[in-house]
Parts: sequence; structure tokens; C-alpha cells
Amino acid sequence: MYSLSDFDFDLPPERIAQLPLPDRSASRLLQLDGEQITDRHFADILDQLQAGDLLVMNNTRVLKARFFGVKETGGQVEVLVERVLDSRTVLAQVRASKSPKPGNRIRLADAFDVTTGERAGEFFTLHFEGDVFELIEAHGRLPLPPYIEHTADEFDEQRYQTVYSKEPGAVAAPTAGLHFDQPLLDKLAAKGVNIAYVTLHVGAGTFQPVRVEDLSQHNMHTEWYTIAQETVDAVRAAKAAGRDVVAVGTTSLRALESASQSGELVAGSADTALFITPGYKFKTVTRLITNFHLPKSTLLMLVSAFAGYAEIRKAYAHAIANEYRFFSYGDAMLLTTHSRQ
Repeated sequence: MYSLSDFDFDLPPERIAQLPLPDRSASRLLQLDGEQITDRHFADILDQLQAGDLLVMNNTRVLKARFFGVKETGGQVEVLVERVLDSRTVLAQVRASKSPKPGNRIRLADAFDVTTGERAGEFFTLHFEGDVFELIEAHGRLPLPPYIEHTADEFDEQRYQTVYSKEPGAVAAPTAGLHFDQPLLDKLAAKGVNIAYVTLHVGAGTFQPVRVEDLSQHNMHTEWYTIAQETVDAVRAAKAAGRDVVAVGTTSLRALESASQSGELVAGSADTALFITPGYKFKTVTRLITNFHLPKSTLLMLVSAFAGYAEIRKAYAHAIANEYRFFSYGDAMLLTTHSRQ
């Protein structure tokens, strides 16, 4: 059994990518297949996929979910929307010197008021006076990850979204998808690589490290996903033809595997708290495109389950030694699961 310390590693700060590359598909790609490591460019993905393979992408769109505001008492507040519950209600992190109480009003972005409702664990329920999505888009700020040190600007607002983002609701980007530009997608389609979509709204919990040494005691953050029957049909067709189901990002993988717990992928919508650690048997996904993940994170545990613990340790050491760029704006990996090795 693995414990938390097994997923720690030393990362030089200069390896954390602070800015995206000007061209999406110009990133590097570390291919890991069993113990074999190959250094590539991301555009080489075109040569690594075959006609009939299926790429499954998460089409969530990142909200401008960060706000600065003022309580009625004059105290400063920072709000990060975690999840939209309905057209006028959200769950949010609220940082203030004193936590607001139900019924308190907060002025956000010097533009509109919200009213605090009941606590929901670490989050607060906030009631908006108008349409949530319209107010967030008009007055919010893009919430870059905590390890990116600059404030989001107009370039980030374009580059921290996938080119196929569609369904608003995430507070963090499905970053493996950031490497795809439209010309590359067009070339993949021309080759006969199929594309299907899921929606999983990434929450801020994706950046939270695990804090218990005994992994069985970790409470996984929940995220909402939906998978259409059209995607289920595409997966079944790829599998029937003996082709790969390639998840673009850990969020796509979590959605697919969450909806496959019966042993077969089924359409529908649900919250998932699926915690994938070494020993998990993958039911749907055979290959994974992903970025490099934080030490002690659930996502590092997931990729270790997918490609092998020792293999991932070796690949990360190789990436650090060869100056790959890490995390959301960094380079990518192409992994093959044990079942294909």
C-alpha cells in the first residue's frame, strides 16, 4: 500500500511554467509507454494516434470566478466561486478577517451585491441579485492557479481556455486540452481520429494537496460531470474496432471512469468523488494525455495508477532533468495504461 510520502518529489521552482507558450501546440511531449520514455513535441501527437482512435475532451469553460469585495462593515473580502448551483446561487470560498453570517450582504467588484446563505462545509452559499453567469462574466476575474504568480490579463483569458471550451462552470482549466489548437484538431480529424466530449466542471479542490499520510483517510473533493449518449456510442465503437480511447486530461478520465463503475460506460450526469490510486483497474480509458502534476496531489496518484508508480517516478525525474515545464501552463505527457503494455 502506498502512503502520501510516496508521492512527494522535489521540483525546482524554475520548472513551474509561469506563462503559456505563444503557440499552443509548441509544447513538449514526454511519451511514456511502459518503461520507455521518448521526448517529443506536442504536435507529434498526430503521428501517435491512428485512424479510428477516439479522443475524449472536456468541453468545460472556465468562469471568471474570482472577486474582491467589501462587507457591510467595511471589511475586505475575496470570493472564489466553486460551483454554480442555479441561475442565482453559487457555492464559494470566502476569505475575510471574520466569516460572514447568513443574511450578510457583500458588495462584489464595486458592481453588485450578494447575500450569504448557509455554510456548506468549507464553502458559503451566495445568492446573486441577477443571472450568475452574466454577472460573473461581466465583473469577475479569471482565477489562475495559486502557483502562477502574475495576475490574469487578457492573454490569460484567451490562453487559459481550451479552443473547444463551451459549457461554463469550471474554476480551473482542463489543462491537457490547452495544447490543442484548431489546425492540429483539423489535422487529426483529416487523419480519421475521432473526437467526443464530456463535461466536468473542474473545482478549486484540484489544487489541494492531500494532507493525511494514510490515503484511505482522504476525503476527495467532488466535481459534477455529464456524459451524453453520443459519447458513449463513440467509445463503444472505438472499443469494438480495437482502437484506443484517449482521455485528454485527468478530468476527462475521471468523468469516463466514474461513469464506468458498473463495468460499462453509461450516459448521464452525477457528482463524482472517485479517488484513483495505484491498484485501480481502468475500465474505459486506454491512453491519457496529461500535464505534469503537483507533489502529493491526487492527480499524481491517478497517473501513477494509470502508467505505473515506478514508471511515473522515472518519467518525472527525466522531465525535471531535461527541463520540461510543469503544471497548468507547462508541457504534456502521453501515457499508456498497463492493460496495453
